[in-house]
Formats: sequence, structure tokens, C-alpha cells
Amino acid sequence: MKKHLSQTIFLAIVACLLWSSAFVGVKIGLKYHTPLQFAGIRFIISGLMLIPFVFSLKRFWKEVSENFWYVCLIAFLQVILQYSLFYLGVSKVPASIAAMIVGSSPLFIALAAHFFNPGDRMDMYKTGSFLVGILGVAVITLGRDRLPSGAEIAMTGVILLLLNNIVSGITNVVIARKQQTISPMVLTSSSLFLGGVFLFVVSIPLEGIQYHDFPPEYFVALAWLSFLSAAAFTIWNTLLRRPKVKVSELSIWKFLIPVAGALLSWLILPDESPDLVSVSGMILIAFSLLILYFPNRKRKSAAENTGNDLI
Repeated sequence: MKKHLSQTIFLAIVACLLWSSAFVGVKIGLKYHTPLQFAGIRFIISGLMLIPFVFSLKRFWKEVSENFWYVCLIAFLQVILQYSLFYLGVSKVPASIAAMIVGSSPLFIALAAHFFNPGDRMDMYKTGSFLVGILGVAVITLGRDRLPSGAEIAMTGVILLLLNNIVSGITNVVIARKQQTISPMVLTSSSLFLGGVFLFVVSIPLEGIQYHDFPPEYFVALAWLSFLSAAAFTIWNTLLRRPKVKVSELSIWKFLIPVAGALLSWLILPDESPDLVSVSGMILIAFSLLILYFPNRKRKSAAENTGNDLI
């Protein structure tokens, strides 16, 4: 049991570290490409990347055909709807506010699990952990990107980003509740590909066909973003399907994304360096993980010892 828990935590951290590196790649790609078309190409490549790792194409088509409408649902929720809400929301509010709202997504995932998964209820430790984590995200965000004086916060943008968080929570619960009739890798590959095709097709009348001589850094960013999407979504969808993993407890590791994003910016960007406010936010997030992890660990150890005594 402890080995299973340790492996789950390790893989959750890996997925969050991958997602935390997406910001730089997206910023580079959007210098040369329009948002929807760039996202569509990225997800198409991500979906295709995973096909060689499926045991056989026959199994791939069999699982997709047997779960076609479920795959379409995940493609719609996890790729099309979430990323449309995200891009539209980010375009209407200051970056600092957008980062704080999106950074609160673990709480929305936990709330969705609370209402739709009977065995995954919120308790005192979870509530405290999420609230401290959100405070840490707010401190890091405002420490790195302070809200400009007099900046307008469009309520439409706030609502769109909150809807993005709600959709994220529902999607996590839907994946976790699905019976094992489709493997996580097949689900991730097919849903990313279908979602990417949809975004690309929709982008043509809205953005036109964007094609010119892209520089090497564009292709490096596209390749990395495609890889991290394929890897991170596969890992996360696999963890959501594990029988002893609770959606709410898994989601809190997403608080690591702004922490890792800040660390990467300090390492990569020459004009950014550590500051007291950001470090304080990181400490708060670390404390939020401790609030959830250690009481759970003690309760599980006590339960295991009780079981051993009965034997």
C-alpha cells in the first residue's frame, strides 16, 4: 500500500512538473501562430505520439469504437471546452488574476468529487489544505506579476476562467468513475487527437490558414508542448483510474504547477529571480500538502495496523 501511494505521488509530481513547463512553450508558439490553430496542431501531434505505444492498432481501434461516445465526451470536456474557456478568459483579465483563478482548480476538482463521488467527501483536513494552497497560489502570482494600478478586471473573463475550473473538476470525476473498458493511453491518444482536429477545423474560418516560414524555436516549442501534453495527460488519466486513488487528494498536487513554473522562470529567464513574496507562497503550498498528506498517512497506517491485528 505504501509503495502504491509513493508511486502515485511521484507520478502526480511528474505530471505537474510537465504541465508547469507549458507556459514558456505557449508564449513562444503564440509569437508565430494563432491560439486555436496552434493548440489544434499541438493536440493532434500529441494524440499521434501515443499510438506507437499502444500494444496494437487492432486493440486501439477496438477500444475506441467500443467507447466512441465516451472518447468524444472527454475530447469535448478536456480539450475543446477547457482550452476555449481558458484562452478566452485569459484574454480578458490581467495575467495575475488569470493565474490565481486557474491556480485554484484543485479546489474545484475536490468539490466536484465531493458532490459526485460518494466515497470522496471533503473533510476538515482537505478543506484547510485547499484553502492554504489557494492562498499560496495567490501570493506567488501577485509576487511575480503584480496587478497594475487601475487595471480593469472584466467579470466576463473571471466567469470564463471559473467555468474552466468547473469543467476541469467534472472531467476528472468522469474519468475516475469510468469502468476499465478503455485504457488510459488509448483514451488520451484518441481524445487529444479528436479535440485537436476540432480546434484546427474551427480555427480556419476564425483565424485563417496560418502558414509561413516558422523559425526553429517555434518547432522546438511545438514538439515540447506536444510531448508534455501526451505524457502528462496519460499519467494523470492513469492515476485517476486507479481504484484506491481519490480525485480530491490527487488534485492537490496541481498546486505544484505554479511553484515549478516560478522555479523554471528563475532558472531560464534572465530578468527573473527569487523574491521573498514568491518564496513565502511556495512555503504556504508546501504546508498545504503537509496538511493533507500526513494526517492521511497516519490514518492509513492505523487502518493497516488494525487489519494486521485482526489477522
